[in-house]
Amino acid sequence: MNANSTLPAVVEGSGKGVVAHAGLHALGSFADRLRLGDSLSARIPVSGERLPLHDRGKVLVQAMLMLTGGGEACADIERLRAQGALFGSVPSDSTLYRTFRSISAETLSDLWEAMAEVRAKVWRRAAATTGTATVVLDIDGSLHQIHSENKEEAAANYKGGYGFHPIYCFADATGETLAVALRPGNAGANNIADHVALLDAAIAGLPAEVSAGHRPGDDAGLVRRPIQVRTDSAGCTDFVWHARNRNVGFAVVARSNAGIHAAISRIAFDEDYWQPALRQDGEERPGAAVAEVTDLVDLSGWPSGTRLVVRREPLHPGAQQSLFPSTMFRYWGHYTDATGEAVDLDVHMRAHAHVEDNIRRLKDSGAQRFPFTDFEANSAWLAVVCFADGLVRWFQQLCLTGALAIAEPKTLRWGLWHTPARIVHRARRRIVRILDGWPGSDVLLDAHRRIALLT
Repeated sequence: MNANSTLPAVVEGSGKGVVAHAGLHALGSFADRLRLGDSLSARIPVSGERLPLHDRGKVLVQAMLMLTGGGEACADIERLRAQGALFGSVPSDSTLYRTFRSISAETLSDLWEAMAEVRAKVWRRAAATTGTATVVLDIDGSLHQIHSENKEEAAANYKGGYGFHPIYCFADATGETLAVALRPGNAGANNIADHVALLDAAIAGLPAEVSAGHRPGDDAGLVRRPIQVRTDSAGCTDFVWHARNRNVGFAVVARSNAGIHAAISRIAFDEDYWQPALRQDGEERPGAAVAEVTDLVDLSGWPSGTRLVVRREPLHPGAQQSLFPSTMFRYWGHYTDATGEAVDLDVHMRAHAHVEDNIRRLKDSGAQRFPFTDFEANSAWLAVVCFADGLVRWFQQLCLTGALAIAEPKTLRWGLWHTPARIVHRARRRIVRILDGWPGSDVLLDAHRRIALLT
């Protein structure tokens, strides 16, 4: 029996005609078909007397490909630079470094506008974002640990760590980031101004047919498609009034207070109030129940139509703080101005947990590393990480099917992005031949067929 894990071979350099990132080439072709590079380039001002050797829009798209492939620093662009047969002229790490450092706050805002233009094209094609259903936005913050004290605005956070405390706004239907604000590690979790600015930026990033009627002070009669924003208890403030001023519905996690204590005390043992809670798949959640206590609390300080829905579930080890002291149950609740059955509203609010998955994907795609000392450059880096994740989400929606259409970054890297292939030239054409027997070859070929159909 042979216990060796490899076959003997003579290993030499000078290999030609072989490439290792055929999947990233497909993603880049998809970006080119959407004219993403052109949209970004139009927003980046040119300084100096001559145009740069590398178009800055193209540089950012290639940076997105690098991040998608697992890159975490500007030096990782060299992995694409070594594959000129697939990616053409790729900037050096120093060029990429200078590009990020040249992006001002104003230019970054313009780049988000460019992404919004492309997003509008994608959303009109994707089943998940067409129709008349409510567009749900999720806001949440996350602590990003930094192991260096030379980063501008990095600071100690409330959990004893050190780094940044950005807040994100995601589109729940696709998981893509609509807006992000990089903040110091000691930034407050309940900062209303930050939440409002992020909401406005997210609305601006939506297609015009969705954002219509949702600007500050707009008449509700202008609304073509409803929007709802979900937040954790950080939004349980005057933020809900700002949402109402934008004709945006809300669902925010409740904080413990005397009024909620009194309401739960009145119904804690009255089973007529409680209905079985449901899971996301529609099946009953064992031991959990839902009750609406809107009529038992004073909501005069909330926008009209506000409701309070409470859920209880059996205590379990490590359970977070409860709305109501109990040795049997953990109580949790949320305020919302949505219509519908309390049980369905509870299911919908629990889906706010999707933000954890979205943030995890970003951290696995470059958001855990901030290569620069300058705060503005790190803000641009985080934005491009979000752009790259959005590009991947669009690619999954329009070009992939099956398990890879919902796969995590690690699975996509191993199964698709780093697909090996051979380059051949015939009749003045460059042909990429995927390795025979590669598990994802059929998926990649089908993706290219779908890309060719995009107009």
